[in-house]
Amino acid sequence: MRGMGCRILTHGAGEAVLREKVIDAKGNVMEAAIWSVPRSRSNPTGVRYRLAFIRRGEQVPAVLYDNHHPKGHHCHVEGIEEPYAFVDIDRLLADFTDDVRRILGDFTWPKR
Repeated sequence: MRGMGCRILTHGAGEAVLREKVIDAKGNVMEAAIWSVPRSRSNPTGVRYRLAFIRRGEQVPAVLYDNHHPKGHHCHVEGIEEPYAFVDIDRLLADFTDDVRRILGDFTWPKR
């Protein structure tokens, strides 16, 4: 896989925790952006994120985890949107990876 390394970026009043884009050997794209932002009533976790897995040749992510006002934490897997019970960034990344592995049927993804 080839990809961009982590960079510190700003997102409004926040700071990037992770920013990465990876294209795997099959041409699938994984993009991850996670920001630490000030806690607020509309964002009590202090985390903003968008994790997307897009199959080669497609425009709509097969797996998308994001949080934005007013929906809050939620995920889209194969076109089905559901609320997401955010715990922490490590669990977020693990859950996203598990969903991508499941839809690909490849439990070794990502291969780096």
